[in-house]
Amino acid sequence: MRAAAPRPCTLVVCRGCCCGNPRRHPGTDHAWQLDRLRAGAAEGGFQVRTTDCLGPCDQANVMVVQPSTAGRRAGGRVVWVGFALDDDSTDDLLGWARAGGPGVAEPPATLALQFIRPPREARSRARR
Repeated sequence: MRAAAPRPCTLVVCRGCCCGNPRRHPGTDHAWQLDRLRAGAAEGGFQVRTTDCLGPCDQANVMVVQPSTAGRRAGGRVVWVGFALDDDSTDDLLGWARAGGPGVAEPPATLALQFIRPPREARSRARR
C-alpha cells in the first residue's frame, strides 16, 4: 500500500447565490478573477476549486484557503477570506497560495484583514 500523494494548498472559490454574481457586485469581473486564479494554479503549486454557496453571503466574495499536506503538518488550518472583490485581494491570494498557504507562509497583512469567521456549520464540522 502506497502513501497518499501530498496535497497542495487549495483555494475554494464560492460561486453561489451572491459570490460571483455580477448583479450583486457589478464592479467586479468575477469570470476574470476565476480565470486568474485558475491560471495561477496551472502554473503550479496550488489548486483551485469552485463550490456552491459557502454561507456568509454578506461578506461576498468568499474564498476558503485549505492548507497543503505540509501546511497541515506545520499546524496550518483552513482560512476563510471575505470581501475578495478586487485585484489586490486576488493578487494577495495568488501570492499566498504560491508561497504555500496556511502553515507554510504568512499571509499578506492586507489579506489577513479580510479573514472572516466561518459559518457555524463549518465550525462544527471542523471540530469533529
